[in-house]
Amino acid sequence: QVQLQESGPGLVKPSQALSLTCTVSGGSITTNAYFWSWIRQPPGKGLEWMGAIAYSGTTYYSPSLKSRTSISRDTSKNQFTLQLSSVTPEDTAVYYCARDASPQGVGMDYWGKGTLVTVSS
Repeated sequence: QVQLQESGPGLVKPSQALSLTCTVSGGSITTNAYFWSWIRQPPGKGLEWMGAIAYSGTTYYSPSLKSRTSISRDTSKNQFTLQLSSVTPEDTAVYYCARDASPQGVGMDYWGKGTLVTVSS
């Protein structure tokens, strides 16, 4: 059973960078053919796929967030990390990590519980 757990600060100030880590257990992030995604859901809105890192280390980003988003990984810790720069209150959301069968956010089968990040001064 694959399990994912998000971690990071719950409060970030405007213009700063948001950094979240997803720790994976029960499976390796280097397992062939899987992708590891970040998804967010602002209050009262739908899910938004932000980007993913493949088993190979290749990264994929949503065009609307590409200029501010970076996803990396630490294979020794079986973790992958999201960095979102220059945040605004509109980036307030529950952030999820998930295992994905595709690099486009359409085949997630295992999800973390999510972590709320509030952008406020």
